[in-house]
Amino acid sequence: MLGVLAIEDALKIAEERDLDLVNVSPNANPPVCKILDYGKYRYELQKRAKEAKKKQATTEIKEIRLSVFIEENDINTKAKNAAKFLANGDKVKVSLRFRGRERDYTSKGMDVLNAFAEKMQDIAIIEKKPKLEGRQATMVVAPKAEK
Repeated sequence: MLGVLAIEDALKIAEERDLDLVNVSPNANPPVCKILDYGKYRYELQKRAKEAKKKQATTEIKEIRLSVFIEENDINTKAKNAAKFLANGDKVKVSLRFRGRERDYTSKGMDVLNAFAEKMQDIAIIEKKPKLEGRQATMVVAPKAEK
């Protein structure tokens, strides 16, 4: 800690020590500078960023497709597959495509999505509620946070 110095004095001290004068916080009043080896400083920053990236949890979005006139056992099978994905920490996008005359049965399709959501409510939360977008209805299910 050298206190408040003029730029010329700080540069001179840094040169004498064979180090660099690095402006750490330029927006402060007065600006904060450090005398250090800049190459080593950058290396440490990169190392810290790499370590933080390693510890970062990544979540994928897996997709499960349903149909309007799907049977109960098929919904159960799809729910089991979704449960596996959720157990791995992935999110699940459940989509239901209306083809041809199935467009007339959008309410039936929404009932199928709601039935699927009911089966998943023990192990998951509905992140995005069922929504009709053109010829497709989608919802996103995420794993419940562990306590």
